[in-house]
Amino acid sequence: MKKRKKLNGFDIFANIFMLVIVFYCVIPLVLLLVSSFTEETSLIRDGYSFFPKALSLSAYEYLFKSGRKIMRAYAMSFIVTGIGTTMSLLLTTTLAYAISKKNLPGRKLLTFLVFFTMLFNGGLVPTYLMYTGTFHIKNTILALIVPTLLVRAYYVMLMRSYFLTSLPGEVLEAAAIDGASEFQIFGRIAVPMSKPIIATVLMFSMIIYWNDWQNGLYYVTTKTSLYTIQNLLNRMIQEIQFLASNAVVGQSESTATIPSATVRMAIAVIGILPIAVVYPLIQKNFAKGITLGAVKG
Repeated sequence: MKKRKKLNGFDIFANIFMLVIVFYCVIPLVLLLVSSFTEETSLIRDGYSFFPKALSLSAYEYLFKSGRKIMRAYAMSFIVTGIGTTMSLLLTTTLAYAISKKNLPGRKLLTFLVFFTMLFNGGLVPTYLMYTGTFHIKNTILALIVPTLLVRAYYVMLMRSYFLTSLPGEVLEAAAIDGASEFQIFGRIAVPMSKPIIATVLMFSMIIYWNDWQNGLYYVTTKTSLYTIQNLLNRMIQEIQFLASNAVVGQSESTATIPSATVRMAIAVIGILPIAVVYPLIQKNFAKGITLGAVKG
């Protein structure tokens, strides 16, 4: 039977410190969830509280009157996130592997061009004109995928550094001597041994695509069927603010009952719910990837 390891002073301090950080990370989420179930008048009168005096489902009832739109937006978000993350990971991995090869012609220039995009970009207006005028992706599903594909140069450089420092050169050279092509070395050796960094880039790319709302705001103007959950919820917030302002000036009495404050909380809960469910599962696979990707003996 193994003896339990005794904790020293540093371990105790580190555990307490991490618990404090976790506490400060979880508390806002709990307050957000509780506020979404708080009655509108109670929230306005008493402010945000972990123990509200009155609970209500009115915010979710208001949102789910548009239940079909929300489900369609969720489906579009899953499609865009799945396709975009897969394509982004493929491009990032192959580009990073290519510029990690020391014998690649033009390697320094290509690396510089990738690094240069981390420091400078063309700006919003030229980017918009290029995607709408040259590539004609406006009001198409590509508008939600393409603009995010090649703008994460940091991940390319991060993965390139991993390929240079963590992949044993002797293993790659042995595979080349045995007659393996560059594609075989990449697919059968480099990728399986790079699971930790691939899992990390996968997680961040997925979160970026799921939380993205700017592409839909800029490039999807007429086809509301292409709205992702973030775009739909953003649109609903704007409509609620418009209706609430009309109610204030007396143009519409029926809109005075809209739970505008609690609806914002409920919208945030709906937006982060899938990530909150999926992220722990990916984090577990990420930990496994670190073990599986380690160089043995």
